[in-house]
Amino acid sequence: MNTLTRVLSALLLTAWAIPAAADEDVLHIGLIGLDTSHVIAFSNILNDPDHGSHVPGGRIVAAYQGGSDDLPSSYERIDGFTEQLVENWGIELYDTIEELCEHVDAILLTTVDGRKHLEQARPVFEAGLPMFIDKPLAASLEDAVAIFDLADEHDVPMFTASSLRYWDSVIEMAETGVGTVRGAATTGPASIDPTHPDLFWYGIHGIETLFTIMGPDCVTVTRVHTEDTDLVVGEWADGGVGTYRGIRNASSPFRLTIFGTDEVIAEGLSGGYQGLMEVAMEMFQTGEAPLSREESLAIFAFMEAAEESKRRGGEPVTLAEVLEAAGG
Repeated sequence: MNTLTRVLSALLLTAWAIPAAADEDVLHIGLIGLDTSHVIAFSNILNDPDHGSHVPGGRIVAAYQGGSDDLPSSYERIDGFTEQLVENWGIELYDTIEELCEHVDAILLTTVDGRKHLEQARPVFEAGLPMFIDKPLAASLEDAVAIFDLADEHDVPMFTASSLRYWDSVIEMAETGVGTVRGAATTGPASIDPTHPDLFWYGIHGIETLFTIMGPDCVTVTRVHTEDTDLVVGEWADGGVGTYRGIRNASSPFRLTIFGTDEVIAEGLSGGYQGLMEVAMEMFQTGEAPLSREESLAIFAFMEAAEESKRRGGEPVTLAEVLEAAGG
């Protein structure tokens, strides 16, 4: 924690100790990792009753700053986001995750670097606090499995998801009657960072949308990769086929097409973080995770199988193979 943020935190904490934060019915929520714009969006939605997408029931009151020295998207932004949180909401900063956990009821793990999530999640599980882990859950399938193993070991409710799963536009399309769903296709941006497997970094959004429609039972993945495009084809256990087209260096809107026995529908997608925060708050209040371990790990196995298919020159790879290799 730098000197500026320490001073701001000390000066502003008392001023922001408003009744909502003291209300016993309002959960005190902690952030781990202040190097993503998501911390600003989540805080505005939860802390501001006048926000157009306000979700009641919890208030972000404290944080562990974190950060990654070898990741520009972390170290170039973390101080700015930290200062906004302290100035706008009087967030109290703690030097360790263990200290943070002593002062909150639930955790939003928002660190932009998935490589750090396993080590940062461990003390939260040991403290028994419910937790949402923002994308990417991890920077390897092995770490993703280990995180769920820890959640199971400590019997702590936890989930991870892209916000797109809970966008109204995705939910409305999923609920549209098209007959039996035979397949789906999603498109979206797929920027790559060398610190993470290709699709883990940003492809997760379009792939999670695909799984929202198709379900978790994907069997085999094949990938075509070029500098500007990834095309990933999944075969599902019921014979359905789902595709994800990840786009770089070109227009890359989020779009979804659903192929049904009665109708085919296709729409552009839009949304925000309200639905995701509603689901997170419900888990914090009830202790029931909204997504199963199996479904979340299937998504990461899909992305790891796509990575392996790329290594093998576009050969099909089964999810069972990569899950077994990762201990899942």
